[in-house]
Order: sequence, then C-alpha cells, then structure tokens
Amino acid sequence: MDTTTRIDTRYFENAMTYAAYRQLVRKAIANGGTTGPVQNEALAGYTKLNDHRMDRVEKTVVLPDAVRQTLRHMQQPMDWLVLTEGWCGDAAATVPLLECLADASPVIRMRLLLRDDHTDLMDQFLTAGGRSIPKLIAFQPDSGEVLFQWGPRPEPAQELVHAWKAEESPSPYGEFVQTLQLWYARDKGRTTIREIMDLLAG
Repeated sequence: MDTTTRIDTRYFENAMTYAAYRQLVRKAIANGGTTGPVQNEALAGYTKLNDHRMDRVEKTVVLPDAVRQTLRHMQQPMDWLVLTEGWCGDAAATVPLLECLADASPVIRMRLLLRDDHTDLMDQFLTAGGRSIPKLIAFQPDSGEVLFQWGPRPEPAQELVHAWKAEESPSPYGEFVQTLQLWYARDKGRTTIREIMDLLAG
C-alpha cells in the first residue's frame, strides 16, 4: 500500500510569486484591509505592520556562505508551496527568508497561496489540528510527492507559543505577539534558515 503523501501540482501552477504576494498585501493595505475573508481593524493593523516587517527582513537577511554553496549545488528539483495570509506575523517574519533560500537555488521554485482561499489544501497540512500558517510544503514537481513540510514557525518560537498557552493566566494576545516578534528580531532568521537546511539535507 502506497502511503506517500502527494498534492495536486495544479495548486502550484495557479499560485502567485512572492513579488505578486507583496503587491497583493500592499493593495489590501491601500484599501484599509487585509487578505482573506475576515476584515477588521485589528487584522488591518497587523497587515500594515507585517508589510514593514517583510521590508526589514528582506533588507537584513544574510545567508551564510555555506548555505549559499549548498543551495547553489542542489541537484534535485523541487517546488515550494507556501500557505500564508497578510495578517500573519509569523509569515511576515519567515516567508521572506523562504523566498531568499529558494532564490539562491537553481532548482527550487517557490509560490504562495492564501490559506483561506485554499482550505482544502490547508486541511491536509494541519498543525495540532489547526490551520496554522505559514506552512511550507516542498514536493517533487513531476509527481507531487511531498518531500517535507515546515511551519508555522521555528521550534523555539513554537515553544514560546506553547508556554504562553499553558499559562494559568496568559498575557493578552497583543502583548504576547510583541514577545514573539522580539524573538524573531533577535534571531535574525538564523533558526528558520537552519531548520530548512536540515530538512533539505534529509
């Protein structure tokens, strides 16, 4: 019995580039909203912040020479499909890093889909039963065989989330988000890059 996980490669064919995603988010901001069906002031505010965060990550990310060398000499073609939304702070901190990694390899192509427009795909890659994003799905371009998945955040950041949820009287979500973003700022993408490279190494 074949238990290999596969996805329909047509998802990738209909997905957008990272540049198109950035444009989509900025259009939503210009209209006073965000991506996805839920529109409110809080999500619109997060989206505006996230646009600045993505700008900052793009300007500051530095791939170590060893990482660039490994990516440059990859042999196996693979496609990366990322499920995301403009209001997601974890996505703002990590999706630009994923684009940088993919761009450094001649055999990796990356595209993005909005989670809430593709819940059928999202529901194949839940995290503890939830539609947590961002979610990276790496697969073979020809067969759709899933090679690995990653997300919604690096393990140390995930541990912060678990600890916050386990508190008897957790701090308000808005305060916790600031703690999480501070971790991302201090980490400077190093953990995300290391985790993805470990997955590529198999």
